[in-house]
Amino acid sequence: MSEDNVDIQQAVKVYKALGEPTRLKIALMLAEGEVNLCCSAIMEKLESVAGSTLSHHLKQLTDCGVLNLRKDGTFIYYHVNRDIVQKYAPYLLV
Repeated sequence: MSEDNVDIQQAVKVYKALGEPTRLKIALMLAEGEVNLCCSAIMEKLESVAGSTLSHHLKQLTDCGVLNLRKDGTFIYYHVNRDIVQKYAPYLLV
């Protein structure tokens, strides 16, 4: 597969993930300075999202590369992958 096709595939994954309102809110929250939040802190800030639904959204954002994660004991902390976001969704970093 050519590099252009890889970029297109990556862009489709990113835009598909960010096309869902809750995932966009999560990405915006983490991009606007709320870095390294664990799942429970994200759930607390979103207020109306169930834990299992939030886990699904975080997995989608991680799988497409928008978020990176860091494990610390039993906690998983999420943060924005600035390289991917800068390339495909720079408006998140404004």
